[in-house]
Amino acid sequence: MMRAHAARLMLLGGLSLLHPFLAHAQADAMQWLQRASQAAKRLSYTGTFVYQSGSINETSRITHLVDAAGEAERLEVLDGSPREVVRINDEVQCFLSETRTVIVERRPGGHSFPALLPASFGGGIGENYVVKKGAAGRVAGLETQAISIEPRDELRYGHQWWVDTQSGLLVKASRIGERGEPLETFAFTELRIGGPIDREAIKPAARMKTQDWRVHQSVTTENKADDGAWNFRALPAGFRKISGMKRQARADAPPGMHWVFSDGLAAVSVFIDPLGETPAETGFFKMGALNVYKRLLGEHLIVVLGDVPPVTLRRLGDGIEGRRK
Repeated sequence: MMRAHAARLMLLGGLSLLHPFLAHAQADAMQWLQRASQAAKRLSYTGTFVYQSGSINETSRITHLVDAAGEAERLEVLDGSPREVVRINDEVQCFLSETRTVIVERRPGGHSFPALLPASFGGGIGENYVVKKGAAGRVAGLETQAISIEPRDELRYGHQWWVDTQSGLLVKASRIGERGEPLETFAFTELRIGGPIDREAIKPAARMKTQDWRVHQSVTTENKADDGAWNFRALPAGFRKISGMKRQARADAPPGMHWVFSDGLAAVSVFIDPLGETPAETGFFKMGALNVYKRLLGEHLIVVLGDVPPVTLRRLGDGIEGRRK
């Protein structure tokens, strides 16, 4: 008994000595994340990256420009049906060539490769994930530092990132499932950082081919009071509300609500819309690499989707209730 007790005391003493080292290692790894979040917003770059998720394999070309007018970005999908996304600061235009449709909306940049983090973030990531430095390596001809982001619970997925040691730009990223399998991976195959980039490179090629495109303007109105009609009584640990807005998907449709919740890395969207005439499907679904959960609540359809495990979506979705008037 005494020997066991002494061994336990020695173990606890060893852990106390190790704690400052672990804290320093976490802080060092977090600095790499901060570099990556800032580099994606502040640098000009152009390159080609590959996206893989299950049987999906897609190649895209991205051009990102930062100048006195702010941020400008053009993303062109090179496989399948022609698609382009052009962002000028917070205005986003999605060009769908097959239907000759332009979808216009306002949303802040971020949460798309390589800008997977906001320009500034607090301690939420360190509270919800264990962040570690990995081995040095090479991606697209660049020297990189690997960063491992491990979830502290079952409510979120892990990540593996590779950051360019010179610029701090994220050049490869994998989202890791519960069994350690990669759920999706973004990786640059060719990348040029810095140098002159002409603003002409941001203009959409699709729009210049024809002018008879149908423009769909997504109308959103910020709603700080959350409309006062809905209560979120089971918000998953570590997640907080980032935004809440009224939205109108179509001019002939009644407005619905849209909230975004985040733990600093993962993002979850909640849509609450009045039921239409078409019967709504409920349950769990997949939308690419995103999980989706739908349920009915009175005369409304609740849709919860995000890059998190299904248990997180169900906890959030089942905890939504209408406030009594």
